[in-house]
Amino acid sequence: MLTPAELINEISNTIGKAKVVKLSVILQKQHFAIYDLIDITFYPDKNIAFRAAWILENLFLEKPESYLDDLDYLFSRIKDVKYASCKRHYAKIVMHVTSPKAPLSIKKKLAEIDLDPVVEQFFDWMVDPKARIAIKVFASEALFNIRERYPWIAEELANQIKFLMRNGTAAIQTRGKKLLSQL
Repeated sequence: MLTPAELINEISNTIGKAKVVKLSVILQKQHFAIYDLIDITFYPDKNIAFRAAWILENLFLEKPESYLDDLDYLFSRIKDVKYASCKRHYAKIVMHVTSPKAPLSIKKKLAEIDLDPVVEQFFDWMVDPKARIAIKVFASEALFNIRERYPWIAEELANQIKFLMRNGTAAIQTRGKKLLSQL
């Protein structure tokens, strides 16, 4: 059984996708407390925080229903994410769990969660000139996914996407066109 301190030790050095997958399997099998993993994503060393966020994303995307009881905590901590590499992983997790393809149990759980702080944070990330494009793309898609819950999102999101597309990269052009056509 890995303790949080042992996990931190395991991810203190550079790791690749294979190690992330291996650690994800171990953590999932031993029912490692996701609260602890989320807390490690706020570790003072940004490299350790990034690796923990990478593992967190891997766990959530692999078996999201296993972490229903942890969604509240995950969403409550998004406003505290400071490292760009962690923002990317958090935005990608939210994009996937808010997807129309998300399991019904996830959708029901999300209906119980106040998403206002996440919506606010994701719009902040979208307008932050220092935010990496992947963060903006994942945040915009997550906002798109929850636009029916908050009808005002559609208009504001469209405006932000148009603004980003003016001088945006190919990634934001492609995703922006797709989202705008569906808005």
